[in-house]
Amino acid sequence: MPCVERIAVIGVPMDLGAGRRGVDMGPSALRYARLLEELEALGYEVEDLGDVPVSPAEVLRRQKGDYLEQVRQAALALKERLAALPQEVLPVVLGGDHSLAMGSVSGVARGRVGVVWVDAHGDFNTLETSPSGNIHGMPLAVLCGLGHPRLTEAFRAVEPEDVVLIGVRSLDPGEKRLLREAGVSIYTMHQVDRLGVARIAEEVLERLEGLPLHVSLDADVLDPALAPGVGTPVPGGLTYREAHLLMEILAQSGRVRSLDLVEVNPVLDERNRTAEMMVGLASSLLGKRIL
Repeated sequence: MPCVERIAVIGVPMDLGAGRRGVDMGPSALRYARLLEELEALGYEVEDLGDVPVSPAEVLRRQKGDYLEQVRQAALALKERLAALPQEVLPVVLGGDHSLAMGSVSGVARGRVGVVWVDAHGDFNTLETSPSGNIHGMPLAVLCGLGHPRLTEAFRAVEPEDVVLIGVRSLDPGEKRLLREAGVSIYTMHQVDRLGVARIAEEVLERLEGLPLHVSLDADVLDPALAPGVGTPVPGGLTYREAHLLMEILAQSGRVRSLDLVEVNPVLDERNRTAEMMVGLASSLLGKRIL
């Protein structure tokens, strides 16, 4: 488990980067699923820092690159709050759509950091390649220095060789090209089926050897039968045990230093099942064991 004793929880109630409404209620759903209590039961001192202020979509006008300035402002606020935390505190960021990861990763990157992006999608689009223009499909590209200059100038934080994608099964054509050109390591669900999660997790740890790890966990990496509360479901995702095993092996490395829990949409969920699944995975990543 991580070599820290304190956890700071911060929410980003934002759906401005997504194509469907509702994911702004994700932080509340995760708290309601007893995230803080579960982490305290693992022995951590947990502090809830509340939520980053986000402009409501109802009062904003849509444009190409949906709400780019408002998303930038929210991600900057998150970045600043995380950068101000003491190094011995592990931040857990609650989303909200995945565009918030621009702020979380850049906020915790004090030098090189390994990013483990667990997601059904690559999130490596730019405004030029994205079919939808939704910014939640772009944060990983921005973090690697690709995309709108208003975003890259604020959030570029990692090198592509320090990024690994796991669970991918839906990529746009232009996104595929950018990922190949950048040299990002990708384990699609095809690799998960062929190699198994245990081998993939060990390879990821070896590839990112020596680096502190930021885990960005998107609820849609799970099979929709397990996690229906997501805005962009893709059939054929990780099973319950595959997801937990991945978290458990990453936890055993002792190198996890920060975590995103994103894209939980209570409007589309069933009795908060998806939030509860994400809380369980967070617990496994932060040290919960069967025995």
